[in-house]
Amino acid sequence: MTDWHAAPGDPDGPLLEGLKRGDEAAFMTLVERYHSAMVRLAMTFVPSRAVAEEVTQEAWLGVLNGIDRFEGRSTLKTWIFRILVNRAKTRGQRESRSVPFSSLATGDDEPAVDADRFLGPDSATPGAWQSPPASWGQEPEQKLIAAEGQAMIVKAIETLPPAQRRVITLRDVHGLGAEEVRDLLDLSDGNQRVLLHRARSKVRQLLERYFSNGSAS
Repeated sequence: MTDWHAAPGDPDGPLLEGLKRGDEAAFMTLVERYHSAMVRLAMTFVPSRAVAEEVTQEAWLGVLNGIDRFEGRSTLKTWIFRILVNRAKTRGQRESRSVPFSSLATGDDEPAVDADRFLGPDSATPGAWQSPPASWGQEPEQKLIAAEGQAMIVKAIETLPPAQRRVITLRDVHGLGAEEVRDLLDLSDGNQRVLLHRARSKVRQLLERYFSNGSAS
């Protein structure tokens, strides 16, 4: 068995100890915590939810089979997601439904924010906001924690192109750092920043409409 230690500050550290001991309860806690998110991430690589479920089950088997080799050089969550991403990429390529991963590096080429929201070159302040981002009100925190608001965030993320959805899911939903996401998805620093910026901009636009009008339509 490889010597190991939990990564500093890893919130799953106690569960990691349980996994190393073969504690079924620790494993089931991790499944409850991350399974749904892993399926959603896998769906950005493979053609259907059914295949994503299969890939996620394979990833959990990989976790069980590889836990004795885990050395704590990353958080347990990052390690689990790395197993999932590797299996999802392989399965997607085998299903002949995914393009070469390098071609997904920048997602799409449209601007992150509509150009007509800025003043034109003939204005007194070219490039300034013509239609600035709407305020989310006096109590954005309360709105964001509401069930309907959370559902809108999930819905907005699901509309993104796959490459953008992967990055924003790992960065903003699961809290992984930029370096971790770059390594997981084989992205350059610049590509990761572009994808995250575009994803956040699109999600914000949908949320602006939601918080301003009470719906995303």
